Amino acid sequence: MTAARARSEASQAHAARSPRGPLAAWAMLRGGLARLVSLGRGGAGVSPLPVRDQIDVGGARPVRLMAFDQPLLAVVLALLLFGLVMVFSASVALADGNVFRRTLPDGTVQTIAHTHFLVAQLRALAIAAIAALIVVQVPTAVWEKLAPAIFVAALVLLVCVLLFGNVVNNSRRWLPLGVMNFQPSELAKLAIAMYAANYMVRKMETRDSFFRAVWPMAVAMMVVGVLLMRQPDMGAFLVILTIALGILFLGGVNARMFSLMAAVVIVTVATYLYFDDLRRERILAYLQPFAPEYAQGKGYQLVHSLIALARGAWFGQGLGASVEKLHYLPEAHTDFLVAVIGEELGLVGVATVIGLFFWLTRRLFIIGRQAVALDRIYAGLFVQGVGIWFGIQAFINIGVNLGALPTKGLTLPLMSYGGSALLMNLIALAMVVRVDVENRALMRGGSV
Repeated sequence: MTAARARSEASQAHAARSPRGPLAAWAMLRGGLARLVSLGRGGAGVSPLPVRDQIDVGGARPVRLMAFDQPLLAVVLALLLFGLVMVFSASVALADGNVFRRTLPDGTVQTIAHTHFLVAQLRALAIAAIAALIVVQVPTAVWEKLAPAIFVAALVLLVCVLLFGNVVNNSRRWLPLGVMNFQPSELAKLAIAMYAANYMVRKMETRDSFFRAVWPMAVAMMVVGVLLMRQPDMGAFLVILTIALGILFLGGVNARMFSLMAAVVIVTVATYLYFDDLRRERILAYLQPFAPEYAQGKGYQLVHSLIALARGAWFGQGLGASVEKLHYLPEAHTDFLVAVIGEELGLVGVATVIGLFFWLTRRLFIIGRQAVALDRIYAGLFVQGVGIWFGIQAFINIGVNLGALPTKGLTLPLMSYGGSALLMNLIALAMVVRVDVENRALMRGGSV
């Protein structure tokens, strides 16, 4: 009787110490899993499974990597479609203005259709999509070999535009090609990303030597700068310069030489701005846009951009309800598209655009790092150069619209009106998709 009573008391004490209800079930499950892991690894006291162990998450079916980056394609399509809607909204009133109105010899007044810019953008998008589908079929190794030739072709076109280009708003930047007016500076952005990546691969062994590694690229940038400033197109030159410097930095150029070159560039640009009256006035207008001497002159665009953003507030006036696009805000469908987005869709719309470009830039850098990890240096540097291109141009354009940066005349990639810009943007992204496809093929154990 005494032994039975002792066993009963011991059982009650153990039950009192043990968790009950859901806690008891969780404790039993955790203990069972721990014992299974221990048995599977050869006994107790074994560390948890390492990351690289093979874990079956699909039963008998193997886990398959996607052939290409579908989220990247989705974000690009979202930016393109969003841009089409906003270009139509921002340009629909231009048909009623005097800029595109002309009187024929018989006295008839002729103007453009309300859908003129939408149709032109759709036509450019179709051409760009076909070009991108062709480009994505070409191996990255082929583009690497062609990089110097494409860079030379871009220089030739920059010379041609100075000789034969159309003059618009006191700038000679476009070559008439019938289907579209082509802007060689857009090709130069792609060409410098390709050429700088190819250059760093060729100079990898001498990248610590200034005269053998840095000086030739500096000379190339000076040539590009002279040609672009003759147009003039300082915004494109700043983007191209940033792409080149970024690729040199990522390629491992000596930090002291890189800092010296960056300092020389900053001093050169500052000197140019100081002696150029037009650019200096833009800086002053940016600092005091509402001053009487600038509000109706150099600060006019910025003033109306800020008014548009102020009217938009949090959620905007509604799609199509912008007032500033009614001949108050110049270039609303190109350089100042973000201002129209802010007025019609508010802070939510602008934040959405910023978020999409942030994700796109980050994803491009991830693809570039994957290529470098696979010992594909050219592909990795080129893709990261494209990331710098899209990131810095979107940053400058949005900054100009928000009044955070002086007016530069740069469009918003993938969204603003412009056929040649859209063409080069999609070709560059097609090359990035090709790099990603080849990365995935190599990770599956294939070859490129």
